[in-house]
Amino acid sequence: MLDRAEKSDSMGSKASRYRAPQQSRTVTLQFLLQKFNRTTGSDKQLDLLRTYGAKDVFIHYAGDIDLLSKLAVSIVGTRDISEMGIKRARKLAQELADAGVLVMSGLAKGVDTVAHTAAISAGGATAAVIGTPINKSYPAENARLQEEIYSDHLLLSPFEEGSVVFRANFPKRNRVMALLSDATVIVEASDTSGTLHQAAECQRNGRWLFIMKSVAEDPNLTWPGKFLNHPKTKVLASTRDLLDALRR
Repeated sequence: MLDRAEKSDSMGSKASRYRAPQQSRTVTLQFLLQKFNRTTGSDKQLDLLRTYGAKDVFIHYAGDIDLLSKLAVSIVGTRDISEMGIKRARKLAQELADAGVLVMSGLAKGVDTVAHTAAISAGGATAAVIGTPINKSYPAENARLQEEIYSDHLLLSPFEEGSVVFRANFPKRNRVMALLSDATVIVEASDTSGTLHQAAECQRNGRWLFIMKSVAEDPNLTWPGKFLNHPKTKVLASTRDLLDALRR
């Protein structure tokens, strides 16, 4: 479970000002993957998302679900983003938005927030897959952004209202995000980053994984070398490389 400080931040007085969507809907993840022509992933991967004994994986959402018909790219990475990371994430999100690509992320601090806001500022579309139920906002300072996303874009969660927020929610969130995306780009991440859960899910489920050149060439990081031998994992030097790979 989230520690006391985090729990207070996500559910306390600040978060209470978050206006949850008045209308939300629930569909199965299997339905979304079939409807929007994305592979379902292995049965074993879907088993990891199911509630014990359940047949289906449920996704709760508010906003325009048909945005998933676009090419979708997740932009993810550290919460403690550097100034150069901000510039790189913003540029990538803006260029993807300009190309008509749905920019997806997890609405966390750092890379996620930059990606969502840059896509919106560019006049593009964004989708957030969050680690809490959609009637809660975490972190609290993203409450207004979360409202904007469900009002004008798309907000999704694999957690039903009333669910307790555990740290284990976030790897599950990343697994769903990887499946709903055509590709994931990692902007910045340490060797212990939770973002690496999503990198692993991309490889398990045949999704493109791009690692920014600045990260792949960082001599202080060991994790990129563990992923770059996969045929659908590439070093990202330009947005055009990513778009070309997706449109082949």
